[in-house]
Amino acid sequence: MKIEYNNLYTHFILITQCRLPLITEKNRERIEKYITGIVNNNNSKLYSIYANPEHIHFLVSRSPKISEEVLATIVADSSAKFINDNKLSVGVFSWQQSASAFSISKTDIDKVCKYILNQPEHHKKLSFAEEYDKFMKHYQKTLKWDIS
Repeated sequence: MKIEYNNLYTHFILITQCRLPLITEKNRERIEKYITGIVNNNNSKLYSIYANPEHIHFLVSRSPKISEEVLATIVADSSAKFINDNKLSVGVFSWQQSASAFSISKTDIDKVCKYILNQPEHHKKLSFAEEYDKFMKHYQKTLKWDIS
């Protein structure tokens, strides 16, 4: 059946292998632009993205023709190849074999975009491990966005 309208918003988090800080500020924007292209080329729309040294957040409106798992795999595989081919990381770059995908409502798009784009300030207060633990607790307990 053809889907005329979809409302599939997903907040993805990919983590570097062993949580190593492999994404440098010097290469961050280039990596973000490449991932934006990957998302767009897979009939999805990227709303916001931020690549931290050991993890990346991005929010997409996903095509119903592609699952979260497939999109995350395409982004991870393609971006790792791009990073390695262009020597944008010291040593061999890879993502962990699992990622996180959090479904959000349309009304929370602005809040999540602001959260993603505010990563540098956010990580002055919380480590990635603390942030990730907060996400897991948040999404298991409530449907209301209240991460600060």
